[in-house]
Amino acid sequence: MARKLRVQYPGAVYHVLNRGDRRKPIFQADADRALFLDTLAQACAKTRWQVHAYCLMPNHFHLVLETPQANLVAGMKWLLGVYTARFNRRHQLSGHLFSGRYKALIVDGSGNGYLKTVCDYVHLNPVRAKLIAARQRLTAFRWSSYPGYLLTPRQRPPWLRVDRLLGEHAIPRDSAAGRRQFAAAMEARRPGEPAPEFQAVRRGWCLGDKAFRQELLAQMQSGPGPGNYGAERFESDEARALDLLGVELKRRRWTERDLHTRRKGDQDKVAIAERLRRETTMTLQWLAQRLAMGSGSHVANLLAVRRRAKR
Repeated sequence: MARKLRVQYPGAVYHVLNRGDRRKPIFQADADRALFLDTLAQACAKTRWQVHAYCLMPNHFHLVLETPQANLVAGMKWLLGVYTARFNRRHQLSGHLFSGRYKALIVDGSGNGYLKTVCDYVHLNPVRAKLIAARQRLTAFRWSSYPGYLLTPRQRPPWLRVDRLLGEHAIPRDSAAGRRQFAAAMEARRPGEPAPEFQAVRRGWCLGDKAFRQELLAQMQSGPGPGNYGAERFESDEARALDLLGVELKRRRWTERDLHTRRKGDQDKVAIAERLRRETTMTLQWLAQRLAMGSGSHVANLLAVRRRAKR
């Protein structure tokens, strides 16, 4: 049976969950969790994702993320593939790390409280899993975005966006007083776990009101025609890569012809490839073909040499 298309559109909000293959751990140590967050940060730089909440459990992870561009599929393919490769390399393993297809619940992010529901669900996950003792505060669990919400803006990673969740908690400002109010509200929720409104997060395919659900169903039933996915194509990661390439060519006063007349290992071309690799999800093969740099493996070697030279 063919897999259903992911619903993607600019500004979409998702609750993404994926488990380890056969429910095995996807993190063997805190160093693996730090590695995952580093990889997530790189994915956000490539895709412009904004993360509203995350939680790293022993054998699965939760992400609540917003996609300013319609690029959930490309971003998740990169994130899961790169983390798996890094995890396997670190532990001298091979093969699959994650089980099957990740779950992506579409969330109504229009400010009606659904973002609050799903983010609270993620932040309280360690309580439900009994990873925090009753006498401990929620901050005792290090590997979620909840402790980050209680830090100052300068102390947080740039890809963690807190303003929308604070707003749905009726907290007007990301101030010391606002952060204390948020902490008090979350601690007060702990005795009520599991909350009945979380059922839709666990079992549904979308989280929103009737109108939101009907809009999604209409989009899915109308099929992947030009009218439905034109915005997605326009905002695709390839379009972003081509825009960045145009900027780099203009900065160097190059034309497209220069890409083909200069040698494959030209250092300016390597610098362009490095930026595109860092800020988009384009493959090495795409870079090699678009920049006239030979094969994908040749581009990988050139980028590795450039990284070593910077150390």
